[in-house]
This record gives sequence, C-alpha cells and structure tokens, in this order.
Amino acid sequence: MKRLFLIVLDSCGIGALPDAEKFGDTGANTLKSCYNTGLLDIPNMLKMGLGNIEGLGFLPCESEPTAAQCRLAEISAGKDTTIGHWEIAGLISDKPLPTYPNGFPQEVIDEFEKQTGRGVLCNKPYSGTEVIKDYGEAHIKSGDLIVYTSADSVFQIASHEEVVPIEQLYEYCRIARKILVDEHAVGRVIARPFVGDNGSYTRTSNRHDFSLEPYGETMLDVLKSSGKDVIAIGKITDIFAGRGVTETVLTSGNTDGMAKTLEIASRDFNGLCFTNLVDFDSQYGHRNNALGYTEALNEFDAWLGEFLKTLRDDDVIMITADHGCDPGDISTDHTREYVPLLVYGRSVMPTNLGTRATFADIAATVCDLFKVKFDTKGISFKNRILSGE
Repeated sequence: MKRLFLIVLDSCGIGALPDAEKFGDTGANTLKSCYNTGLLDIPNMLKMGLGNIEGLGFLPCESEPTAAQCRLAEISAGKDTTIGHWEIAGLISDKPLPTYPNGFPQEVIDEFEKQTGRGVLCNKPYSGTEVIKDYGEAHIKSGDLIVYTSADSVFQIASHEEVVPIEQLYEYCRIARKILVDEHAVGRVIARPFVGDNGSYTRTSNRHDFSLEPYGETMLDVLKSSGKDVIAIGKITDIFAGRGVTETVLTSGNTDGMAKTLEIASRDFNGLCFTNLVDFDSQYGHRNNALGYTEALNEFDAWLGEFLKTLRDDDVIMITADHGCDPGDISTDHTREYVPLLVYGRSVMPTNLGTRATFADIAATVCDLFKVKFDTKGISFKNRILSGE
C-alpha cells in the first residue's frame, strides 16, 4: 500500500458511550439526530456498511457491504477535538485538558493584557457568533480584545480585521499560547477574526488554531520519520501543532476540504492524507442545526461516491470522527459518543469489526499497513481486513 486517506467527519458521533453520564451526555447520538430530520440521504456510506455498525439499528443494514466497519470507543479523559484526534493518532490522554466555565483566572488575563498592551472584553464561555454581536461594538471603539471560551479547552480571541490586522491577531495568540502552560495548558488558542459594521458582524475564514503540542509520539511522527508523506488537510496541522506533518493544505470549510482531498488523490504520493472536515462541528453541531448537519452529511456522501471512483488498486480510505456534537440535544457542547469507522479499498475485506476499545486502533492499523513500527495502546486490525493476510 502506498496511499491511505483518513477522513474525519468532525463531531459525527453515533451514540453515547457507557460513561457519557459523567460528561452530561446521556442519550446523545449525533447521527440519530440527523436521521430524525427525515432528510438523511447517504447511500454510499450505507452501501459501505454504516448501518451494519453496532448501535445503528435505525439505519438500513447492508447484506453485501463494500467496506469493513465498526464503532470505536474513546478512552481518553475528554471529548474535545484535540484529545479525539490525538487518540486517533495513537496517543491516549489520561487527564482532561483544563476548561474554564467561569472564565480565565485574573492572573492569566492580567499577564495577557500586559504582554499584548490591550485590554480584554468578555472573559467567559460564549457562543462565537453571539460574542461578536454583544461585544463587537465595544471592541471597535476601544481596541480591547474579545477573549472567551466554551465547554472545550480553548482560549479564543476575537477581533475585527480592520481593528487588529490578521498577523497581529496571530501574534497575540502566540503570546497567549506561551502564557497558557502547566495547569492552564488549554488544548487550543484560537484566532477568531470577524468583519462587518453596525452590529452586523460575520466571522471570516482566517481562523487559526494554536494547539498544545502532543505530549508523546503520534502516528504522524512515526510515519514522517520513516520517510512517508503526511499531508494534512484542514485543521490537522493546527491540532498537532505542526508535528509529524510534511505538507499543510488549508481549507475554508467542508466543500473546500473535499475538493482539496480530491486534488491530492490525483497526485502520486507515498503515505497518509489526513483530512478534517470541520463544518459538521463548527457550523452545525455547536449551533444545534440538525438540518444543516444532515445536509452536510448528504453533501459528503455524494462527494464520496465520486471520490471512491478515483482510488487506485492499492489505496485505502478510512472514514471516522473525533467525538460527538449532537445537534438535537439542549446543549451546544461536544458529546461523549462512539464514533464510526468505515475502511474501504479494493484489497479490504468487507467485515464487521464489532466495537473497538479505543480510537487508537486506527493508528495501530495505519502504521501496520505501512509496515512502520509504532508503540501504542491501540490494536491493529490489519489481518482482519486484508485479503491474503
């Protein structure tokens, strides 16, 4: 095998994990909420065997699936993007990243204001669209930065592009990243630029994440060190703080991410193409927009049907998620859920792999397929999916 495409449908969970109650997520099921709209139209993933996965009895079962399929449990202590992707890449997080339901401590804010020379507005959990609506005018008049968080481990900085130039905002994020260490080592510092006037503000595609560097070796590290290509599409580079990546391809959303993944598929590379499709989470899950989420899944499935036609004989594609974000519940936060895994390739046997104990089984299998040694808690299922093995 020369090429493997790993696509993360950001937040597409498929049912509450056994410990979901501890996270306030009893009964969560992101995919079921989309199904309940009555508009879910995903024939390609169903043909691959999505409905054959344990717990997805509300979907039709495929008698002759074209892909291997299973559900994966998360064993890391969290339900955020960073921890989810790290576990996919083989790194288990035993401690949750810090969150700030009451805003950041004053000593953190004081140091941030000192180093940036600007004041701070808000400093509490807030919706990203509501915070610029409520604080945008004050920011424009004062030049103070809008700092806010969420249920996730994030320090977000919003500013108007005409008040704070993009590169300056990124520098402020780098300052925050250096401040937020040790007990305050949040998963991500996020630049959230916006434009507009008269209270009609919109966020732009110039968002940039400054992530905590993984504390241990990941699948990306070992693939890169073994000479493999690691092409990161979307926010993958940000999530891994650039580590283990040989090429970064930025995107402006799902449609762009799918188009750029298709572009990479036309190239002759040797290694991993790792794509994150962020809109499921940022545009629909966090906004409790089940209809929009469903339409985005339908769009991906239609694209997938065309993408599969481009695959070479020795290519493999894996489709999974990093956590849930149920658009049908009362919360706008991530949800603690199982995630799906579909594995397709002309050499892949369409078998049901049941329920796997950890997302890290993906990393173990990817490295096994590339014949690269990697020490992880994940267990490879290579020998169960490859014909002739």
